[in-house]
Amino acid sequence: MGPAVNDLNPALPARPLWRRILLHPASLMVIGFLWVAIGEVLPLVVARHAFGAKPAPLVAGLLQIGVALWLILLWKVYKRWIEQSVDGELPWQGAPREWVLGLLFGFALFSVMTGLVALMGGFAITGVRQGIGALWPMLGMAMLSGVSEEMLFRGVLLRQLEKMVGTWGALALTSGFFGAAHLGNPGATWFAALAIAMEAGILLGAAYLLTRRLWLAIGIHSAWNFTQGWIYSVPVSGGKAPEGLFISARHGPEWLTGGAFGLEASAVAMVVATLAGVILLVRVVRKGGIVPPRWVQTKE
Repeated sequence: MGPAVNDLNPALPARPLWRRILLHPASLMVIGFLWVAIGEVLPLVVARHAFGAKPAPLVAGLLQIGVALWLILLWKVYKRWIEQSVDGELPWQGAPREWVLGLLFGFALFSVMTGLVALMGGFAITGVRQGIGALWPMLGMAMLSGVSEEMLFRGVLLRQLEKMVGTWGALALTSGFFGAAHLGNPGATWFAALAIAMEAGILLGAAYLLTRRLWLAIGIHSAWNFTQGWIYSVPVSGGKAPEGLFISARHGPEWLTGGAFGLEASAVAMVVATLAGVILLVRVVRKGGIVPPRWVQTKE
């Protein structure tokens, strides 16, 4: 009996069983999720012991930005040594352009949504704050949440689920997971979770699918959080309303203002951001970027 061969390339020997199990999408989904989650938590725990539970605003912001940069490097280690493949999700080439484009898009999208809520009487700017307010904590939070959550939900979960259940199934599942992950936040409701699943899950998933890289999605995510938190002084996913650039007030029913969770739980935000996500998805379809489920690929 001759040596086993690699089904993908008969000229190469077959991978050992343990390696095939390791590289299965289900295995990589678990390993990748733990890799990023632990990689984020550990330095934050060390920083907490070093600087205390409430470090100075500048220190807190710089620490979070530092952890975000650390996660990007950790991702490249993961791709090289665990998946043993080229880093297609966070390549340096083209990164500044896609990231800045995402930042501008995220800022514009949240501003349009906020403007619509204001026109409907649910939001008003009452003044401009003296000083920088919570600039550094908001900047750090926006950077870290954008990097870590996009790695987890799009870079790991969506990418690996797509290999098994196809693009539409993976997008639906990760959108649901993303919404459910926010249920534990202060002020969260089932409608808030639905809004996050629809507006952020679909929009950010579509941003990844369009480019097959994470930079655009990271930019949108970071700018969305920073704009609502520091520009408009609105609670970010149920957190305490930060001291931002503008002094603002929200009035009216929760479906319009988002209640304690913030404007992203507004029905207006859900419609505007979901529409933007659908527009991106149309571009994905036109580019031929939809992957069928694994069982369909097997039949073919």
